[in-house]
Amino acid sequence: MAGARRVALLCFLVSCIASAARTTDARGPDRKDLGVSIGNGGGGVSIGIGGSGWPKPMPPPPKPKPWEPRRCDFENERLYRAYLVIQKFKKTVICDPQNIAGSWSGTDICGTSSYKGFYCDRPYKVTDRTVASVDFNGYGLQADSVQGFVDGLPDLALFHANSNNFGGAVPNLKSLQYFYELDLSNNKLAPAAFPLEVLAITNATFIDIRFNSFYGELPAGLFSSFPVIEAIFVNNNQFSGPLPDNLGDSPVNYLSLANNKFTGPIPASIARAGDTLLEVLFLNNRLSGCIPYELGLLGKATVIDAGTNMLTGTIPASYACLRSVEQLNLADNLLYGVVPDALCQLASSGGRLVNLTLSGNYFTWLGACCWDLINEGKLNVDRNCIPWAPNQRSHEECARFFFRKIESHATCPISVHAPCESSGWGYDADEQADAAAEENKYRTYSALQP
Repeated sequence: MAGARRVALLCFLVSCIASAARTTDARGPDRKDLGVSIGNGGGGVSIGIGGSGWPKPMPPPPKPKPWEPRRCDFENERLYRAYLVIQKFKKTVICDPQNIAGSWSGTDICGTSSYKGFYCDRPYKVTDRTVASVDFNGYGLQADSVQGFVDGLPDLALFHANSNNFGGAVPNLKSLQYFYELDLSNNKLAPAAFPLEVLAITNATFIDIRFNSFYGELPAGLFSSFPVIEAIFVNNNQFSGPLPDNLGDSPVNYLSLANNKFTGPIPASIARAGDTLLEVLFLNNRLSGCIPYELGLLGKATVIDAGTNMLTGTIPASYACLRSVEQLNLADNLLYGVVPDALCQLASSGGRLVNLTLSGNYFTWLGACCWDLINEGKLNVDRNCIPWAPNQRSHEECARFFFRKIESHATCPISVHAPCESSGWGYDADEQADAAAEENKYRTYSALQP
C-alpha cells in the first residue's frame, strides 16, 4: 500500500515538472533550476524546482569596429603611408585648444577643409601627390615629441611649428631628401646642446630654433653645412662661448644670434659675408674685444645690431662704407672717441641710414653732420660724454671710465682709412622714406618676437 502511494506521488510530481518546463525558454532547465533525487530506506522522493522564474538576458552584441581606410581608399600609396603616420601622431597630441587634430580623419588628406596644417604637392620627378609641407604655426598643439612624425613623412619639404608645445629632441632629418625648411621656434624642446641633427639638412634654406632652451657653443658646421641657406635664427636660447671663427663663410642672408650668452670677439671672418649678409643681430650678448673693422665691409647689409654687449674702441672709418645700412645699433657698449662725420652722412646723401643708435657708450665728440641727425630723430647719443649734447653721463662717471681704461692699458687700433669710394653714393629722399616705412618688416627684428 505504501509503495502504491509512492508511485502515485511520483507520477503527480513528474506531471508538475512537465507543466513547469513548458513555461521556460528553449534552453531548458539547468541543475540549479531543477533537482530530483529518489531514495529508499526511509528516504523517499526529493524534488526541487528553483530559479528566478524568468529567462536570463542575452549578452549585448559586440560593438562593430570603427571603419579604417584601406590602401585602395587613397589616391596613391604615398598618401596612405602618410595617413598611417598622421594617425599615429594624432594619438600623441595631449592638448589641442583649436581642435586642429579633429580634422585629421578620412582619406582626403589633400583637401582644403580636412587635415588642417597639411599641404600636398608632387616632389621633384614624382607624379603622385603626397604630403609636402606641414604648417602648425600658432596652433598651440602639445605632444611629448615630434620624432617619428616629421621624420616619418619621407616626402616632406617644410615643417613649420612656431608657438606650439612640442617636447623631446629634434628629429633626425637626414633621410628626408626634399627637406629644406625647419621651424621649431617657441616650443618646449628638451634642454640640450645645439641639435646636430639640423646639420644633416644639406638643402636647408631656413633654420629657426629660437625661443627654446638650447645651450653650449654653436658648432662650426652651422656656418659651413648649408650652401644655399637664407636665414638662421638661434636667438633667445642659452647658447654661450665664442662664436665660430668661420661665421663669415656662410652665405646666409639673415642671421640672428641675439639674446644669448655669447662671449669673445665678433669673428673677423664676417668680412667674407659682405656680398650676402643683409641683416645680422649680435644684440644682447656678452661679446667683447674691439669693435671690428670688418663690420664696415658688409656693403649690402641693411641691419647691423651689436647693441648691449661689451665691445670697445672707436668706430672704424670703414663704417662710412655701409651704404645700404638702414638700422645701425651700437648702443650700450664701451665705445668712445668721436662719432665720425662720414658715418652720419649715411643718413643724408651718403646712404640709406634712418636709425643710428649710439646711446649708453662713452663718446666724447660728434661730427658736424651728426648734430642735425639728433634734431631729426635719426641719431640717439643719450648717456655718453659729449659736451652740450642732451641727456649725458655725469662728469664723474665719464672720468671713472677713462681712468679705468688708462689703468687697463687696453687699446684698440684706430682706423682712419675708408676702403670705399665716396663718389656715386647718393640715395634720394624717396628711397630713404621707403626704407623708413619698411622698418617694421626687417626679418631679424621680427624674429625677436615669439
